Amino acid sequence: MDLFNSVLNFVVPPASLVMLAFSWPALCFISGLEWLYNQFNGEIMEDKVVIITGASSGIGEQIAYEYAKRRAQLVLVARRDTRLRGIAENARFLGAKHVLIIAADVVKEEDCRRFINETINIYGRVDHLVNTVSLGHTFSFEEVTDTSVFPQLLDINFWGNVYPTYVALPYLRQTHGKVIVNASVESWLPLPRMSLYAAAKAALVNFYETLRLEVRDEVGITIATHGWIVSEMSRGKFMVDEGAEMQWKEEREVQASGGPVEDFARLIVAGACRGDPYVKYPSWYDIFLLYRVFAPNILNWTFRLMVQEELHSSARGGLFHLKVEIMEGFCWKELHQGDILVVQLSLHSVTSTNWNNELRYPSGKQKCTL
Repeated sequence: MDLFNSVLNFVVPPASLVMLAFSWPALCFISGLEWLYNQFNGEIMEDKVVIITGASSGIGEQIAYEYAKRRAQLVLVARRDTRLRGIAENARFLGAKHVLIIAADVVKEEDCRRFINETINIYGRVDHLVNTVSLGHTFSFEEVTDTSVFPQLLDINFWGNVYPTYVALPYLRQTHGKVIVNASVESWLPLPRMSLYAAAKAALVNFYETLRLEVRDEVGITIATHGWIVSEMSRGKFMVDEGAEMQWKEEREVQASGGPVEDFARLIVAGACRGDPYVKYPSWYDIFLLYRVFAPNILNWTFRLMVQEELHSSARGGLFHLKVEIMEGFCWKELHQGDILVVQLSLHSVTSTNWNNELRYPSGKQKCTL
């Protein structure tokens, strides 16, 4: 067996490259014809029923508006039902035939069954299930002091997509519907300071790739991958602990800029209606696939330089000193303006020197001001 694998290691890669080189023109021609056909034969969404999870902000909110413009009937799901009311009004103004809002936690199977069953009871069908829930981070693995965030990241980024799909799949088969997934380029292009997020997204993409083979043509699956886009998540705002707001400490989350989330939402909905298996924004990220396969060391060197440059920038930037007295001891930490500190222990006193900022804590933890 070892000899057999050794021969295949030597023969298969060059043979595959030669076959791909000869077949590439034909594949591009076929793909072009398929794209042209889908451009003029997209799914008409008027009166179709669309469930959108994570619809209270960011990508989910903008996707709701795009389906509203196509006069679909919307079911908006999120933990923040207060936010959903305003979004529902906007969707109706844009053309949605009917909008139902449901407060639910997609990481709980019983909640998923509740909003799917309620949708079936009211509309009698499900045509599109759009999973947009996502929770990101930009801290390095060794910076974590509270490992309770680990299961939260996996629950929201993975199980928060799997549970709604599991419950809705029988109804999607009946309508030959579609599942739309909000993934990320980090699923195959791991970036520094995003290890847990990248792992969860990689698991998510592999799950739906496998599910696509199992459901065959009965249910369409569109996997949307994005690079850096500006949304509520990229500004550092997250929902944890029964809906309490928390911001993770990271200056880049506050000041970074990226592609408009509206553009990404528009591409997702258009791609789903065409039946595209993938939607990529921006598409130039794909070039890194070649580097990852043929020159992985170049990517590693580039990311190391990025991390080193970030550390140098922090050293040159305007720092202020924060002294935190926690329990018996003291903790000194240098922070940038815009940084958020999450204190896990009982906070006795906080003193600052340069500027004021409100700290937000998960449910059960008090607010204080620097």
